[in-house]
Amino acid sequence: MRSSLLLLVLSLCASFVITVSLPAQYEHGIFPLPFDAVEEEVEVGRLRRFHCNGREDVNKVLELLENEEDALDVWQIAESYIDIYFPSSAGPSPALSSHPHTVIPTSSSYSAAPSYSSPPDVPSLDSLNTTYHAAYHPLLAIYSFLTSLADQYPDQVTVIPLGHSGQGREMLGIRITSADPEMREARRTASTSKKAGFVITGAQHAREWVAISSSLYLTHALVANASEPGSLSHLLNTYDFYIIPVPNPDGYEYTWTTDRLWYKNRMALGPDAKCVGVDLGRNWGYKWGGHRPFEAPEVNNLANFIMTIPRLKAFVDLRSYGQMISIPYSFSCKKIPKDAEDLLEAALGAAQAARKSHGTAFQTGALCNTLYRAPGNIIDYMYKQAGTKYSYAVHLRDTGTYGFSLPEELLRPVGEETADMIEYLANFIVTKRGTLKYPYTSTID
Repeated sequence: MRSSLLLLVLSLCASFVITVSLPAQYEHGIFPLPFDAVEEEVEVGRLRRFHCNGREDVNKVLELLENEEDALDVWQIAESYIDIYFPSSAGPSPALSSHPHTVIPTSSSYSAAPSYSSPPDVPSLDSLNTTYHAAYHPLLAIYSFLTSLADQYPDQVTVIPLGHSGQGREMLGIRITSADPEMREARRTASTSKKAGFVITGAQHAREWVAISSSLYLTHALVANASEPGSLSHLLNTYDFYIIPVPNPDGYEYTWTTDRLWYKNRMALGPDAKCVGVDLGRNWGYKWGGHRPFEAPEVNNLANFIMTIPRLKAFVDLRSYGQMISIPYSFSCKKIPKDAEDLLEAALGAAQAARKSHGTAFQTGALCNTLYRAPGNIIDYMYKQAGTKYSYAVHLRDTGTYGFSLPEELLRPVGEETADMIEYLANFIVTKRGTLKYPYTSTID
């Protein structure tokens, strides 16, 4: 197997010293901003594709970009090009001066944030085949969905408050377990459950809406009747699932009210800071860069919650876009995890599983190679600090045609193939552990 050969070659790398940090209990807000109540003039920029002479040239450009004073907004990286979004005020980058580029047309929906008034009523949750999963939803509508699910399935679903964002919005997660009456008392506290834990996060980057819609689809699929096509309820015999659909509530709300392409949170960095927001994707306490790890209250809240989950065996960070299933590491393209062979084997199988519903192809590999080198990533933290062997970053559709603005008619198909992927990973893990508690009969061509 290619992954085995790769592991054999790369395993000759020297050992290294691990730098980690634990989150402190969050003391609310460092220079928190008020809610974004005032309309702002949002720049409409351009997406430019810079052409490179192969992956080696791409990597050299990325190294140069790391030394730029102002971080550039890299959207996608391929073998022969880099797509970078430039606001209208952005100046030229010296690192890119020798590379020809073309302007890539982007969806018209990027030019303005959507508008909404009040959250719509949550539709019937009796069936997974509901129109709810064929549309994007604002923050309050998502929270309404979670509470409605808990009301309808009180023996299985618990809404968990995780803390507050930098602007004071509540962060909510959801725990889903089996409806077995014998487990009812054990489910009252997570610490008494003997099942494995499986954590799934939605969009840390606020603009990656399809990651949120897919996490909501997964939440519903886990409680759907076992006889319904697409139900994942059988996984609850072995796992307790913990899903955090919106880990960046301030940023996500901002993408609805002001700037569709915003990706950071909305905290101020100091009384005289020119910039607003922390990149949650680079703020985790393992091999981090920047001011300090866990600077963002959202990251700190999520890390504290994760550390309370017993027997945590799997973690998936849903993202967009690019169609990739990536394993650690993100901080280095030279270091490999000791479990790389198992991780890659599971990733390859998950990619095949995701393809069976709609034919969508996913590439696999270490996140540093499938995307780019980025310290402080959540999957590195989950693997090394939280001790979660099966930790993945999954970039959902597409590969650039629509980018962050995937049409709503594609949301259900993406949810379905994501569910196939999660089902495969869950079964692979319990099979490796030798504790498969239910028959798995799905076949992959």
